[in-house]
Amino acid sequence: MLTLDLHPIFRNNRDIELSLRQIVFQAKRMGEPVVQIIHGKGTGQLKGRVLAFLGQKHIRKLYDRVEIDTANTGRILVHFAPRH
Repeated sequence: MLTLDLHPIFRNNRDIELSLRQIVFQAKRMGEPVVQIIHGKGTGQLKGRVLAFLGQKHIRKLYDRVEIDTANTGRILVHFAPRH
């Protein structure tokens, strides 16, 4: 499982967008089944930014589904369809 921890870059919008884009494309290219994005609990703003990014039409085509971890609300799991 690939993991992206956004804690070190949470203040830099450009770095967040770039990191999210890179991990999604990397997971798709490598055939990873799941990407874990750690945004932390905080105020929910970073979580909202991650979900907004993942909701973009051109990004949405790349993955199967998004799961907000109920056991740990500080992370989002992005599931990719298996490669054939």
